[in-house]
Amino acid sequence: MQIFKNSKFFFGTLKAHTLPTLKYGYGDLEPVLSATLLEFHHSKHHQAYINNLNAAQEQLEDALAKNDVQKISSLQGTIKFNLGGHLNHSLFWENLTPIKNGGGQLPDANSALVQEINKNWGSVDNFKTFFNTRTAAIQGSGWGFLGVDQQSKKLRYLELPNQEIPQNYGLTPILTIDVWEHAYWWDYKNVRPNFLANVWKIVNWKDVETRYNQAQK
Repeated sequence: MQIFKNSKFFFGTLKAHTLPTLKYGYGDLEPVLSATLLEFHHSKHHQAYINNLNAAQEQLEDALAKNDVQKISSLQGTIKFNLGGHLNHSLFWENLTPIKNGGGQLPDANSALVQEINKNWGSVDNFKTFFNTRTAAIQGSGWGFLGVDQQSKKLRYLELPNQEIPQNYGLTPILTIDVWEHAYWWDYKNVRPNFLANVWKIVNWKDVETRYNQAQK
């Protein structure tokens, strides 16, 4: 039961999880993401992770009460996968905002975040190119992350498969892009690079900057 003993994300109070309410309407991210795609992604895919997570947690509570070691062990993978899906998607929604509300607008050039990006990649444009190139090359399903290293407090890029979470790799995520096919197929078919090129137009840099500043404390 290594997961449950060592990770605060996978053990503790087994509260029921709920689908987060978006801060924008399903049609507000157009033309980058269509209302149809966003509604399906949020209300169907994300909700499915939550439903599966809650069901597995109920089974885990029962198994813990009965000290059913075999059942507890068998639930680890299900809980890890679906909780990861819930956490990653929750961050993804917060990282997006409509163009009319400032989507794509960078923080001030003198901000600590922009200066750190420039220090690591030369410019924000260079960072976007780097991020897109690496994330587009993920085989199968996964996520690209920009985060703050929990020890050095420096920015670090990380790509992870499926629903792995960066917290388990010493990284506090401040920005993520979902490159599972369901995140873009409806609008971009199998051309992942086109999705990645356009999604920066709706990135909520204010949210990213806030998360960066919080992670420095």
